Amino acid sequence: MHAPSSPEWPVPVSVSPDKLASIQAEFSKGWADMLFQAQQGTLAPPSDRRFKSNAWAANPYSLVMAHAYLLSGKAIQQMVDAAQLPERARERLRFTCMQWVEAMSPSNFLATNPDVQQRMLDSRGESLRAGLNSLWADIQKGRITQTDETRFKVGQDLALTEGQVVYENRLMQLIQYAPLTSTVHQLPLLMVPPCINKFYILDLQPHNSFVRHAVEQGFTVFMVSWRNPQAADDDGIDTATWADYLQEGVLEAVQAVRDITRQKQINALGFCVGGTLLASALALAKARGEDPVASLTLLTTLLDFSDTGVLDVFVDEFHAEARECQLNRGGLMSARELATTFSFLRPNELVWNYVVDNYLKGQAPQAFDLLFWNADGTNLPGPFFTWYFRNAYLENRLKAPGHVKIDGHALDFGSLSMPAYIYGSREDHIVPWRSAYASTALLRGPMRFVLGASGHIAGVVNPPSQGKRSYWAAPGAVPHADMPGDPDLWHAQCTEHPGSWWPDWSQWLAAHSGPRKKASGKLGNARYAPIEPAPGRYVTVRSQ
Repeated sequence: MHAPSSPEWPVPVSVSPDKLASIQAEFSKGWADMLFQAQQGTLAPPSDRRFKSNAWAANPYSLVMAHAYLLSGKAIQQMVDAAQLPERARERLRFTCMQWVEAMSPSNFLATNPDVQQRMLDSRGESLRAGLNSLWADIQKGRITQTDETRFKVGQDLALTEGQVVYENRLMQLIQYAPLTSTVHQLPLLMVPPCINKFYILDLQPHNSFVRHAVEQGFTVFMVSWRNPQAADDDGIDTATWADYLQEGVLEAVQAVRDITRQKQINALGFCVGGTLLASALALAKARGEDPVASLTLLTTLLDFSDTGVLDVFVDEFHAEARECQLNRGGLMSARELATTFSFLRPNELVWNYVVDNYLKGQAPQAFDLLFWNADGTNLPGPFFTWYFRNAYLENRLKAPGHVKIDGHALDFGSLSMPAYIYGSREDHIVPWRSAYASTALLRGPMRFVLGASGHIAGVVNPPSQGKRSYWAAPGAVPHADMPGDPDLWHAQCTEHPGSWWPDWSQWLAAHSGPRKKASGKLGNARYAPIEPAPGRYVTVRSQ
C-alpha cells in the first residue's frame, strides 16, 4: 500500500485551544472512570470484538490496556475532527491516523494479547508453531491468506454454470451459458465484470451464482472474462489502453452477442469498473451512430467520480504523475499492490484479524468462496490504469459531455437513453451509494434505482434463497426528469423490502427482453464456434 502523498495541510496542524481542552477533559474523565472501575473490580470488557474473550475479561491488566487503547484512539480521532484543515486534507489525516490506531491495538501482539497467550499455553506451544508456519508461507506468497485456498478450484468448485467460450481476443474471452429453461427471452444479456477482478464473483457456487439465477429466469446470458496479463506475456498486452478495452473488449463482445443471437439490440449489465467501461463503450457506440443495447444495468458503478469515498485519499496529481512515469509506456499494475491497497481500506476486517488468527493463534483460515475470489486478483495494463486513474478519479472527465474523446469521437453519457436499472450498496466503501445514485443525473432514459443492504460485494451477491438483508426502492421506473436530484430525498420516498434485490431486477429485465421463444441447445454459431468449456482458460491464470 502506498501512503497518501503530497499532503495539503500546513505543518504543524493546529487545534483550537477550547476544542483541545474539551478533548483532554473527556479523555481524563474516561481515564479516571476506567481506573476507578478497575480498582473496584467492576471494569467490564469493551464491546469491541477484539477484546471480548474470557481471557481478556479474566486479566485485569489486559483489560485496562484495552480500555486505554480505545480511549486513546477515540481522542486521536477527535483531534483529527477538530483540526483546522481543509476537508480533503482532514480525510487524509483521518485515514493515516486510522491505520496507525488499528495497527497498534494490543490484540495484535503476542506480548499484550492474553487470548493468544492462553491458547499458546493450552496447546503447549503448538499454536505458536502453527502460526509461525503460516507466517512463513504467507511471506513466500507475498500476501496474507484469508481463506483455505486448497478447498477451491475455478471450474471445479467455482464458476460452475455450464457454457462455452465462443469468442476470444487478446483482452477477453466471451462465454455463452447453456439454457436451463425450455423457453428464453428474445433479447440476450451480456455481463461485463470489473477487469480488476475475475468474473466468477458473479458465478461462485450454484447456490449463490448471479449468473445461474439469471439463466434460471430464462435469460440467454453471455459473460466477458477478462484476460489476466502476466509479466512474461510478449504480445504487447501490457500497453493496452482504455480505448482498447472499450473497443476490443466491450464493443467486440457486444457485436459477438448480437451476431450469435441474431438480435439488433441486446441487454447489457456492468459491475463496478465493468459498469464504467460498459457505459463508456455504449457512449462511444452512440457517437459512432450505433445503438446496440436495449437496456442497461449498472451495479455499484461510478460514472460521476466527484465522491469516491475512502479511495480519495490516494488520488492526487503527485500520485498520477508518478504512475504515469512508471507505467504510461507499458508494464503492469500488479494485482498484489491493488489487493493490498483495498485490504487496508478496512484494516481491522481484512488485515489485522487475520494476523491475529493466522499468525498469533495458529488457526487455519476457514474456506470461504468470496475470500478465495478476493485473493484471485488480476494485473492491469499500465496505460489502461494510468488513463483511468487520471481521467476518472483525479479529473472526473468522463461525466462531462465531450471531455473524453476516443478516436475522435466525443463521449457523452447523456446520449444513453435506454432504460436503466442502477444498483448501489448502502455500506459500500468503494462506490458510495450516493455516488452510484449520481448516475441517474447523467443517463437520460427511464430508470429504476435500487439500494441494497451491506457492502460492495456482499450487497451484490445476495441470492434470494438465503433470505438475507433487504433493499430499498420506489415503485416502478420513472423518467430521468422525475428522479430526485438529492439521493436522500429519493431514499425518503422509498420502501424497504426484505430479502434479495435479484427478483426485482429479474422482473424489470424481463419487461425489456421481448417475448419468450424456444431455447436452443446449440451455443455459438458457425462464425463463433465453441472454443472450450466455461469458465475458459483466461480466468484460471493466477497473478504471481
